Amino acid sequence: MSMFAWIILFIGLGVLVFSLIYTLFVAKERKAVKGDIDTEIPDQVQKHAYIRNPIFLTYAICFGILIVMITYFALTWNW
Repeated sequence: MSMFAWIILFIGLGVLVFSLIYTLFVAKERKAVKGDIDTEIPDQVQKHAYIRNPIFLTYAICFGILIVMITYFALTWNW
């Protein structure tokens, strides 16, 4: 494997490990919902609704890596 592939692999593994630890931490912190009524959304999440959303974070990281890969291959490809 090339050095670029190893770097991307380690970055991806780092993101996965961080996401797993963060998810477990948040899951333990939240109490179970009682009854049919939802609990109040925490203030931190209300203030940063898009930044704290894991779906938007995943898309941002994916497109960032994709742009880096396209740039790398565009600069190293023999036309």
